[in-house]
Amino acid sequence: MSVRKLVTEDGEIYTGTGFGADLKDGISIPFELVFNTSSVGYQEILTDPSYTDQGVVFAYSLVGNYGINRYDGESGRLSPTAAIVREATAEPSNFRCERTLSGVLARSGVPGISGIDTRRLVRSIRDRGSRRAVLADAGIPAEECVRLIRETPARHDQVKRVSPKAVSVVPAEGEERLTLAAVDCGMKENIVRSLCCLGCPVIRVPYDASAGEIMSFKPDGVLFSNGPGDPEDVPETVRTAKELLGRLPVFGICLGHQILALASGAKTYKMKFGHRGGNHPVKNLLTGKIGITSQNHSYAVDLSSIPGTGLSVTHVNLLDGTAEGLACPEKRMFSVQFHPESAPGPEDSTALFDEFIRMTEAFHAEKK
Repeated sequence: MSVRKLVTEDGEIYTGTGFGADLKDGISIPFELVFNTSSVGYQEILTDPSYTDQGVVFAYSLVGNYGINRYDGESGRLSPTAAIVREATAEPSNFRCERTLSGVLARSGVPGISGIDTRRLVRSIRDRGSRRAVLADAGIPAEECVRLIRETPARHDQVKRVSPKAVSVVPAEGEERLTLAAVDCGMKENIVRSLCCLGCPVIRVPYDASAGEIMSFKPDGVLFSNGPGDPEDVPETVRTAKELLGRLPVFGICLGHQILALASGAKTYKMKFGHRGGNHPVKNLLTGKIGITSQNHSYAVDLSSIPGTGLSVTHVNLLDGTAEGLACPEKRMFSVQFHPESAPGPEDSTALFDEFIRMTEAFHAEKK
C-alpha cells in the first residue's frame, strides 16, 4: 500500500495510507472537504449524489467493516471525489457483504486515504470551516498541491451532472393512491422507495423541467428533491418551483427546501461547515416535539429573510438554531432541511411522507 497525503488549501498536511483508486499523475482533482458524523451507512453516504465534488471525512473511526452490497445504494454510482477514514477494513464480515469498500472505490475511480488522525481533521473543519483539498502521492510537493487547488476554479454544475436527462416512472407498490412528480436534483433512491411504498407512482423529471412540462403529466403533487451544491446555481429549478406554488401541493427536501425558500423570496447562505450525520436534534415548533434527524447540506435558509415571504418556520435545529422546516399553508407547501427518508439515520421523521400525501389528498378532495 502506498503512502498518500491530504493537503488543504491553507497548507495543512495529513499523511496516511492510500486505498481505493490510484491517483492520476499522483494527485486528485480538488474537492470540498466535509465530514459526516454517522457511525453506520457509509455505502449510503458514498452513493448520495449530494456529495458530488466533495471529499468525505468519516468521523466514525471504522469504515468498511460490513462491506458493500447491491441493495443499500442511494444511486447507481459513487458520488464523492475522495473518501477519508481513520481505518478501512480490508476483510469485512456480514452475511449481505458482496464487495469490499476499497474494491468498490477502485472500480469507481474514487481514491481514499486511511490511517490519518480524523479527529484532528474534523476539529479543523469544525473550527476553521470547510476548505478545498486534494489527495496526493507522498512525493508530490505540498506547494504544488496548494497551487493546484488555488488555480482550479470551483464548479457550479453539480445538479446538472447528477440529474437524469430523461423522464422516467417508478411504479407504486400495491394499490395506487396518488401520482407524484419528483424534480430530481440528485435524489436519493430511498425517497422514491418511501413514496412508492405508500402507493404513489413517482414520475422523475430532470432538474430543468419546466412547470408546463411537469403539469402535462397531470401529477397530484410535486416533490423537489435533495441534491448537491448551491441552490442559487439552479435558477431554472427555482423558477419552476415559483410557477408551481399554489397550483399543486409541493414538498421539498434538503436542496428542495432551499429551492422553495428562494422561490418564495427568501435567501440562502453557505454555512461554515454544514450539517452531515444521523444525529442532529430538530424541534418541531408546531408540536413541541424533538426528533433526531439525518442531514447532509452546506447551505441554509436565512431566517432574517423569511418575514414578508408568506413562509413560516416549522422546525429549528437545536444545535445552532438554523431553519430546518418551512411551510406556506395557503399554497399547500412545506419543506424540511433534513432527510425524512433517513438513509442512513434514524426514522423519527418518516411520517412527513404521510403528511405530504394527506395534504395532497385533501387538496384534491376540496377541488371536487
